[in-house]
Amino acid sequence: MAADNAVGQRAAGHTSRTQLADERVDFRFKGLPPDAEGLTVGELAAQRRNLFTDGFTTPVLALSAERVEHNLALMETYSTRHGLAFAPHGKTSMAPELFARQEEHGAWGITLAVPHQVRVARAYGVRRVFLANELVDASALRWLAAELHADPDFRFICYVDSVRGVELMDAALSAAGASRPVDVVVELGAGDSARTGVRTEAECAAIADAVSATATLRLVGVAGYEGEVPDADPERVHAWLRRLVALAVDFDKAGRFAGLDEIVVSAGGSAWFDAVADVFAEIPSLSAPVLKLLRSGAYVSHDDGHYRHLTPFNRVPDEGALQPAFRLWAQVVSRPNPEQAFVNAGKRDAAYDLDLPEAQVVRDARSGEVREAAGVTVTGLSDQHGWVRTAAEADLEVGDWVGMGLSHPCTSFDKWQLIPLVAADGTVTDYIRTYF
Repeated sequence: MAADNAVGQRAAGHTSRTQLADERVDFRFKGLPPDAEGLTVGELAAQRRNLFTDGFTTPVLALSAERVEHNLALMETYSTRHGLAFAPHGKTSMAPELFARQEEHGAWGITLAVPHQVRVARAYGVRRVFLANELVDASALRWLAAELHADPDFRFICYVDSVRGVELMDAALSAAGASRPVDVVVELGAGDSARTGVRTEAECAAIADAVSATATLRLVGVAGYEGEVPDADPERVHAWLRRLVALAVDFDKAGRFAGLDEIVVSAGGSAWFDAVADVFAEIPSLSAPVLKLLRSGAYVSHDDGHYRHLTPFNRVPDEGALQPAFRLWAQVVSRPNPEQAFVNAGKRDAAYDLDLPEAQVVRDARSGEVREAAGVTVTGLSDQHGWVRTAAEADLEVGDWVGMGLSHPCTSFDKWQLIPLVAADGTVTDYIRTYF
């Protein structure tokens, strides 16, 4: 692992930050104006076209510039107020431009789920990554060892949740000649029927012992995901989070964190971060300062369905409120009878794993006026069609644009490679590139 490799890695990261602006607009990016073919994304953004009048085709997914900014600022304020470091989960958007905006708004780093996502983040210069999974892929560990060697400023933390996993990690890192140990946190499972994570404290201790027996791994804390608590309610979630904190305290008393500059305690999805703030405020003094790492990711766009109902801000309204930033615009292409219409957006375009899109506004094809979508309801999705039921008060005709709110950001971003960022007056101010 030569020194010139480190220089190359840093240069590559710097170059990639300008890569999107230089990328050419073409057939890959649905919804963009056909006459923009051949322009770079930077050139198209500089034209500040209007989403409705300057050539965009339907369906087209838009993000509200003002609402994204509001959500970024709100979670920065919330994290600071509660003494939390923030590593938002990047799997939600897989958009390096949003990663950068999150870091500008105080994020400690970015949480990710799989090796490919880490490579995307590193290509765009993300310096701190929390991988919310055990990493046992030998090829990925070989790449990680080289990345850590090449960049002394790169901080990487991942889960361990089995002795076998520790053995696989140690073997792969040893074979790769890793020059820096990989920082790991023991993942405590949220219950017997939860997803990943260690089920008992005794098993946690055995895994910690296995880590300490290696030269390739370093135990730096504990973590988990409270969103998997069975039959989650405030009492059960608080109880599990206190169990997580108790595990960190016990590990510290046993000397497992000796020599660390900081101890990591991490949790936090998008449904219970208020409980995380409550319990993490109770963490006692340990042998080193505690990095209280929150990982909620869906906030950046929020939504009009799943998280609208689950967001902790419903329970703590004095702390503020997130705003849904997505709107999917589709066009009415068929009006076969007074009770039925079809728009040209379907499963290829809209999240549908939790809730159907919600018709919110109609843009009149004749006048350009935007009104509420009274009497307009999306009842189903085909691959490329949305089924719309229209009540008597619905004033809808072929050619009108229907603006729909979406549920579940994590399955909205992944259907679009290039998403216009749109101001309230319809001006497209930028484009968000995703990498899934």
